[in-house]
Amino acid sequence: MRAIRWLSMVLLITFLSGCGYNSIQSKDEGVKATWSEVVNQYQRRADLVPNLVNTVKGYATHEEEVFTKVAEARAQVGKIQLSADDLSDEAKMKQFQQAQGELSSALSRLMAVSENYPQLKADGLFQNLQAQLEGTENRVTVARNRYIQAVQDYNVFVRSFPQNLTAMMFGYKAKANFTVENEKQISTAPTVDFSKPAAPPAQPPQQPQSTPQPAH
Repeated sequence: MRAIRWLSMVLLITFLSGCGYNSIQSKDEGVKATWSEVVNQYQRRADLVPNLVNTVKGYATHEEEVFTKVAEARAQVGKIQLSADDLSDEAKMKQFQQAQGELSSALSRLMAVSENYPQLKADGLFQNLQAQLEGTENRVTVARNRYIQAVQDYNVFVRSFPQNLTAMMFGYKAKANFTVENEKQISTAPTVDFSKPAAPPAQPPQQPQSTPQPAH
């Protein structure tokens, strides 16, 4: 009886190894690791927002609409959390992408505002925060690209025969990825129109001139 059990175990291990079970495990962990890095870099960007907004506010006091959009976008990003266990959910991934895309757009508008304020651009704190934001955006891009590649590798593997049978047996599904539409939205800077002239200052009311009286 023991020999039968031992033989069955050996056959099961051989079957799982031959059908890609170990490789599925490895690739799945790779996707989770790259996703964690994506989340970390997005969080780093969100953490920069308050200081950046406060610095810009010190110079651009009349850009309240821009500040409001950034605050709303950051709040929405905080509400939508996507764990590694949810990566097979296309709807949740789409919501996550949309929220991050809206924050990207709002930050682009905020940075565009600085072009109208030379003193703000010369501020040392603003320059430091701008450099941090640019560095973080670069790290976000790198992390996203690594995740995209890891998901593509994983998805192709679990959809291919015979490992697709193993994936189906153990409930491993294809992972959601960043969509082409989202990539285009994030990489396109929003249009900011500074061509509208400022409203002229109100003129004080003119005093009525007295009509000179004819000489007698």
